[in-house]
Amino acid sequence: MPTEPRYLAIAAELRRRIVQGEPAPGAKVPSTRRVAAEWGVAAATAAKALATLRQEGLIRAEPRSGYVVEGSSRPVATKPARRSAPHGRPEDLTRGRIVQAAIEIADNEGLAVLSMRGVAARLGVAPMSPYRHVDGKNQLVMLMADAAFGECVYPARPPADWRARLELFARTLWSLYRRHPWLAQLTPITRPLPLPNLAVHAEFALAALDGLNLGAAAMCDLHVLLVSHVQGIAVHLEREQQALGASGLSEDEWMDSQAPSLEAITGTGRYPTFARMLTTLSAEGYDLILDDLFELGLRSLLDGLAIRICESAGSGELG
Repeated sequence: MPTEPRYLAIAAELRRRIVQGEPAPGAKVPSTRRVAAEWGVAAATAAKALATLRQEGLIRAEPRSGYVVEGSSRPVATKPARRSAPHGRPEDLTRGRIVQAAIEIADNEGLAVLSMRGVAARLGVAPMSPYRHVDGKNQLVMLMADAAFGECVYPARPPADWRARLELFARTLWSLYRRHPWLAQLTPITRPLPLPNLAVHAEFALAALDGLNLGAAAMCDLHVLLVSHVQGIAVHLEREQQALGASGLSEDEWMDSQAPSLEAITGTGRYPTFARMLTTLSAEGYDLILDDLFELGLRSLLDGLAIRICESAGSGELG
């Protein structure tokens, strides 16, 4: 008797749990990474099991949250079919569909989970089918990044003021990182990606700096500084997703779990300012919100640039 494919066995157990109400409708389903760890299988196998449940309508993908249990009350078969779901037709597969499927995986599960086999499983095609359109994962990630950076369009008539234009640039970039947290993980700022749609953002920012009596090096440095601020805050978006998936603890739950260690540190009396700050924040209530940090940093950077521009007016090039 043929052995049941591993992903179908995993899907059957997850299906049983969902039918029994654990997790309940609307609750998060274990991520690909956690499914792979629980069953000791490859991420592609775990992704295929979750894709099976998604095709059955038991779960749905939520941006930046992963899969959640569908709220539908329709009856569900408790036994899986003994054969794999039919593969999609190769002639229906396009590079665009592959890139979009890969973006959905990275948005929901993180870039580390992405694999060519996982993309094929999500699309319901043979594992090697995506290679007819994409050379491999490295090329796929570049195509994904270019597509993501191309999702926002700047106005044909941008603000005339340099500061308003740079604010628009930074907030546009931040919105893309918010939508696709994995974008901030791709490369260090010292190795910019040669992507056409990323160049659109660079051109918009540099055009805002042009005419401010800046040299080429100063323009480049300021552009890199702005991008690094946005990327430096955004890098924590996916890291928080990873921490949540690995620990199962929310930010507040994790902070609560660290309370004894923090009390041991502050109780020594060696860090009075740190201890006083923590005591005040605990009493007043405080949430570390990345959107607020982004705005604070952006204002601070542009305030400093405005002062330098004012000081350098009439005194030559701003270095």
